Amino acid sequence: MSYKAIVNRAAALLALAVLAAPAAVEAQLKIAVINTEQILLESQTGKKALADLKKLQEAKEGELKARQDEIKTLQTKAQEGRLSLAEDKLRELEKQLEDKLISARRLQDDATRELNKRRDEVLAQIDTKVMPIINQIGAEGSYTVIFRKFESGLIFVDESVDITQQVIQRLDGAAPAAGK
Repeated sequence: MSYKAIVNRAAALLALAVLAAPAAVEAQLKIAVINTEQILLESQTGKKALADLKKLQEAKEGELKARQDEIKTLQTKAQEGRLSLAEDKLRELEKQLEDKLISARRLQDDATRELNKRRDEVLAQIDTKVMPIINQIGAEGSYTVIFRKFESGLIFVDESVDITQQVIQRLDGAAPAAGK
């Protein structure tokens, strides 16, 4: 079962429990949400991670552009040589072009895989830093549950239960001590 499915099932069970709970228990129920995308975009840790990912992406795009420029040069050479080059030289040029095209596709696939892997690693690292903060805020605030705002199947939430800014403040406050 996927993480999202587990969270959705837990949210549904919690909703059923709330509906079935006596008034005394309802009064004690305290719910909060966090916006993980906002944490990524607004916290110092998230901004740094996004900047690092952007640098990697730009480097990969540079490699791909260089490869594409080589291909364009070979294509031009092959087009211009169709009338003037010997058949064996033209076949050799077309073989080089085909090899470069295959190499470019592999480079593109490898770059995509590497970027996705690095993105997943970065998100996991941020999650590792954020979870203790969420747990601490949850304990301090006596929250019954804390949901990820857009990943939990919620379709409505009162913004007063959003603790994202608290998480960002503590994450940023802890970042210098942790050496970023």
